[in-house]
Amino acid sequence: MNTKIILNYLSELSLNNYRDWYHAHKKEYKEANKQFEKLIQELIYDIGAFDPSVLKNIPKELTFKLVRDTRFSHDKSPYNPSFRAHISSMGKLPIPVGYYLMIKPNGGTFLGGGLFADMFTNATAMVRDHISKHPDEWNDVISSTEFKKYFTVNGTALKNVPSGYDKEHPQAEYLKYKSWYLEYKMTDEEVCDSDAFLRKSVEIFKAMKPFNDYLNKALKEFKMPTR
Repeated sequence: MNTKIILNYLSELSLNNYRDWYHAHKKEYKEANKQFEKLIQELIYDIGAFDPSVLKNIPKELTFKLVRDTRFSHDKSPYNPSFRAHISSMGKLPIPVGYYLMIKPNGGTFLGGGLFADMFTNATAMVRDHISKHPDEWNDVISSTEFKKYFTVNGTALKNVPSGYDKEHPQAEYLKYKSWYLEYKMTDEEVCDSDAFLRKSVEIFKAMKPFNDYLNKALKEFKMPTR
């Protein structure tokens, strides 16, 4: 596993974000992707030590394509110069929530957890209901020393507590949210040190597990929409 190869390729792609360059450098892409899948395999093993539900995953089934959907975007760059993966008990589906990794040059790398997808209104309602009914458990998670060492809760939010919820609720601020997620950013220098990057990633993902567990309790009955 060589994370420097990954970052070097993505840096070049970000400077040459057009199809001719991409196809002319397919060999470099394949090597970078190979290294990324090796990294994901190592993460599966190490995360599996504290969350065995991820152990059945296959790395190539957890990753996302570089190709961008530009149909509704002003930015017509054909590729997203980042390697991304989501590791959970159900693979790369956004729910159940798991451990998200994006390697992107120029300081864009981050480790994530929680519910990023606020387009699922049923999921949002489930989490709000769970926070409303279990405020002390939520507070225990987000106020723990280990959590506060690394994270603050992010997410898109309404201006006011939505109808049907107590505006004086002790967790009223979080009832406004439509998504609840964590991000821990890492520098290019940290990414390039393969062994240290792996160790740090596992440390961060372990620290976010109680947050993920809380959300997954809320989302236990969630069903992904069928097309």
